[in-house]
Amino acid sequence: MAGETITLKTDDGDFNAYVARPSKAKAPAIVVIQEIFGVNAVMREIADGLADQGYLAICPDLFWRIEPGIDITDQSEAEWKKAFELFNAFDADLGVKDIAAVIDRIRADRGCSGKVGAVGYCLGGLLAYLTATNTDADASVSYYGVGIENRLGEAEKLERPLMLHIAEEDQFVPKEAQAIILQALKNHPQVTVHTYPGRDHAFARHGGEHYDADAARHANGRSLAFFQQHLL
Repeated sequence: MAGETITLKTDDGDFNAYVARPSKAKAPAIVVIQEIFGVNAVMREIADGLADQGYLAICPDLFWRIEPGIDITDQSEAEWKKAFELFNAFDADLGVKDIAAVIDRIRADRGCSGKVGAVGYCLGGLLAYLTATNTDADASVSYYGVGIENRLGEAEKLERPLMLHIAEEDQFVPKEAQAIILQALKNHPQVTVHTYPGRDHAFARHGGEHYDADAARHANGRSLAFFQQHLL
């Protein structure tokens, strides 16, 4: 089933989100949190895949405050430059505010069972962690989140399950940052951490330079099992 674009109205303004619906009438929802390339084909593919697995998936345009409708790839130097400009201009706390609005909106959707999870990648990996600490999402998954080490004080607010996928050779999350994250979170009762030796940032980005099919399969399988445990 083809996805649809919906508009969310908030006090701060309106923004769009891509929605992929499963075949069943009611299902748990998962918020798909974008990388630095916007709501692009990779993110829509992830949402479609979750719908195929029986989830109501929604991928919001979190760059709307800077420039709405960003849909670029990781395939050219110009697009990377644009992506980093957006990343540097992005306010993570406003992003979490928008995600909270998305959670409320999709939880009230006719097709939602009431449970809502979140999964994010890269910038979205940080936002998935912050979603776990700052919203009422029922379960969150972070793939190679950038900058989590700077927000670890917020882990004390963590009351619902969080899974982290960490690439051990992540060029954007150096080993010192990984060590700080692991030290702070490894014994937290709500946190499950998986590390991937030899893998670089974005190892699960299909078509990306560092894509690794085996590691991606392992991580995605763990994520689906996690969501099945906490959302179904």
